[in-house]
Amino acid sequence: MAQVIDHRGGVWSIAVPIPDNPLGHTLVHLLETDRGPVLIDTGWDDPDSWDTLVAGVAACGFAVTDLHGVLITHHHPDHHGLSAAVREASGAWIAMHAADTAVVRRTREAEPGSWLGFLTAKLTAAGAPEDHLAPLREARAKRHGAVRSGRPPALPDREISPGALLGLPGRRLRAIWTPGHTPGHVCLHLEEEHPGRGAQAAGGGPVAASGPGPRFGRLFSGDHLLPGITPHVGLYEDPDDATVTDPLGDYLDSLERIGRLAPAEVLPAHQHAFTDAGGRVRELLAHHEERLAGLRTLLRDPLTPWQLAVAMEWNRPWAQIPYGSRNIAVSEAEAHLRHLVKLGHAEPVPGSGPTTYRAV
Repeated sequence: MAQVIDHRGGVWSIAVPIPDNPLGHTLVHLLETDRGPVLIDTGWDDPDSWDTLVAGVAACGFAVTDLHGVLITHHHPDHHGLSAAVREASGAWIAMHAADTAVVRRTREAEPGSWLGFLTAKLTAAGAPEDHLAPLREARAKRHGAVRSGRPPALPDREISPGALLGLPGRRLRAIWTPGHTPGHVCLHLEEEHPGRGAQAAGGGPVAASGPGPRFGRLFSGDHLLPGITPHVGLYEDPDDATVTDPLGDYLDSLERIGRLAPAEVLPAHQHAFTDAGGRVRELLAHHEERLAGLRTLLRDPLTPWQLAVAMEWNRPWAQIPYGSRNIAVSEAEAHLRHLVKLGHAEPVPGSGPTTYRAV
């Protein structure tokens, strides 16, 4: 049976499972509008996930064929994966920020194996050892000339413009661009009186009074703001674009904007709804400040991005981190390095190869 929560006021959440993932599920939100229900994210493209989504929509009182649209917070497969299936079943439109649409288009157009080649080159430059690189080279050789399998990620029909009120009849839902986790991540602010005003919202805190003042409305936060998880912030990967981005800086700036917004309740894509958005923002800002200070200490001796990732503190020892997750960890280490360099707190060591970095 689908796990469905009625958040009142025409808002529900459906826990759609993610296969073989410790996160367990994505919270897909259903928002009732005068034109019909709209989904915020869809979940992973998997038969069991699809069955759960269909059952969850039914538990909210609708059929999948009733769905009017799909709003995607970001392009990751646990959020965007079932969008094509929803559109095929219902004719619903799909909307996404342009920066993440570009990622989807690039993914669809890439030759099989091209990403593995890019990743191998990137990890080589980061100082990865040969025993980590060898499986990537073997996988790329096997995929050379292969035909793409599986359904490609759906291209959106509409663009989510930052700051815009979305065209949802009977609703005031405003898009807030919050890059960091992905370049086109968006949060969606429901600018309406919370239906639990004067009661207790999910998460335990008092719900704000109506009006545009402090703690107003509800925020669908995607992966940007989660109650107990720090979202991954790695480099924005585009093999054809040499622009030097600063994803961690983007994320910290985005957090501060959400802190100033101060919604009455946050409805994230993982874990559970909660009320103290400002407190959680402060925790995350403090966490990253502490982590950056710790990395400057580690960089007293020059380190490659790979060596820095090995030395960083994760939720488990490096030896226990799975192979694929190590690639994510290195990307996160590189994002932190890039932010430190931008702040003038670290610099590359001239003539080093692979490039090492040191604190300034």
